[in-house]
Amino acid sequence: MAAFRFGLALAGLTLCSPALAQGGIDKADTAWIAVSTILVLLMTPALALFYAGMVRRQNVLSTMLHSFMLMGIGSIVWLGLGFTLAFGKSNGWLGGFEHVLGQNLSGSAPYGSQTIPSLLFFLFQMMFAVITPALISGAVAERMKFGAYVVFVTLWLLLVYSPVAGWVWNSDGWLFKLGTLDFAGGTVVHLASGVAALAASVALGRRRALSHGEPILPNNLTMTLLGAGLLWIGWIGFNAGSALAIDGISMVAFTATQIGAAPGMLGWLVCEKVRTGKPTALGAASGLVAGLVGVTPAAGFVTASGGLAIGFLAGVACCIAVTWKNRLGYDDALDVVGVHGVGGALGAVLTGVFASPLANPAVNDALAKGRASLILTQAIGVVTVGVYSFLLTLGILKVVGALAGGLRAEAEAEDTGLDLALHGESGYNL
Repeated sequence: MAAFRFGLALAGLTLCSPALAQGGIDKADTAWIAVSTILVLLMTPALALFYAGMVRRQNVLSTMLHSFMLMGIGSIVWLGLGFTLAFGKSNGWLGGFEHVLGQNLSGSAPYGSQTIPSLLFFLFQMMFAVITPALISGAVAERMKFGAYVVFVTLWLLLVYSPVAGWVWNSDGWLFKLGTLDFAGGTVVHLASGVAALAASVALGRRRALSHGEPILPNNLTMTLLGAGLLWIGWIGFNAGSALAIDGISMVAFTATQIGAAPGMLGWLVCEKVRTGKPTALGAASGLVAGLVGVTPAAGFVTASGGLAIGFLAGVACCIAVTWKNRLGYDDALDVVGVHGVGGALGAVLTGVFASPLANPAVNDALAKGRASLILTQAIGVVTVGVYSFLLTLGILKVVGALAGGLRAEAEAEDTGLDLALHGESGYNL
């Protein structure tokens, strides 16, 4: 028994001590990022649940399949070209081709100056590439051809997501060198997908049911609440894992993430109470996601009080923003623009407002030219990524529409429901 205990102690020391790690690999950091990678992967089926509960019952499976498909498409595209375009040796705008099909990535050699294997970094970033285009699917739910969707998200990953990720997160990227702060994806993930959702909503037009004045009611809000809860859990890996180590910065990000989600939910409910007199379960789910979106770019750069402020402001702002679609006339089926687009943009700017050296010493460098300069830098990142994503998304959709004979499902299929019309299945055979 004594020998067994000694073995456990030695194994624990080996796991936790960088000094015993081989080739610059820290086993504790590696274990944490491996867990974070799994948590971020969990977010995609969680998103499927979140979205599926909000559509009509005849479109539940087709909506879920939009997210599930990205676990297949995104993984392959990221392996083939996506990763190398984002994180290969870059000219500032696009990475090189040294990592095509996973070349020059190792399970035992670290990624750059990090203490995790390069293959693990590749896998962690893959999960971001998987979920980002899946977010867009909420805007096109209930009316887009499945084949057109598959081609669209493939091209969008290569032409929009990968370059933007390289601009912001590759140390050679031009926005990285400019000083843009985006800890876990406020601009790269949420703003880019939210703006793309706006472009897709405009390109596809309104659902027939809306045009005919028919009510469109969620089929299962319990499913949406479950999805939101799982998203919250997965988001811990999304944000805290982006420290790429189990250290003080990861704990800062963990705290800001938890604290950001809570006031986001409460802020949305307060907004609903003021606007309609009734706080709703859907509002609670949407609000916690809005808070998480808002705090994502700031997570590793702000104190708990900064996360609190950002989360609350994001919850209120996104609650107001979802009403814009009715005023402006575009049909964003599941409020991707209002939550991810607005939340991502607001969070990116507020990162410049609340970033603190008390949370992360690296903020001192970002503040070298003053707070106003940092906020301006954040705004430049927001405008650049927003415009690029919107215009490229419109261009991709135009090409896909021409190749696929249109983006929208046939009128009869839309009226019947895409589950039966496109997939020959029904989510509810009761």
